[in-house]
Amino acid sequence: MRTFWHILARIFFWSYERGTWQYDVAVAAILVFVLLTPRHWFHDQPQVGLLATAGQVALVSSDAATRTYRVDARVLASPVRTPELSNDLHRTLQRTVPELRGRGFEILRIEPARDAGGTVISYEVQIRP
Repeated sequence: MRTFWHILARIFFWSYERGTWQYDVAVAAILVFVLLTPRHWFHDQPQVGLLATAGQVALVSSDAATRTYRVDARVLASPVRTPELSNDLHRTLQRTVPELRGRGFEILRIEPARDAGGTVISYEVQIRP
């Protein structure tokens, strides 16, 4: 029994030299674990934003060439840079607005709407379908 614990301790502390059969078995065991572990065991990532619903995305104005939508800021991750914000808004509009699903469109302008305290509460996004 003592030998068994000694072997487990050496495997745990990775004390076998490269090229030994024990090292190869340990590497193979790690690969088997990584490649064969079910995905649902590791879905513990934090939620970045709320899922957008139709009430959180509203059409503000529309003309022949462009449309402007108001997107609630709570459905987006905290914007750090404009390209990430643009990508998040593009995905949110494509997922939420039925006539934009599966179709390409270009974001022309992003205007933040702020409350009295200066906090961004929504974005007005002008697009060209």
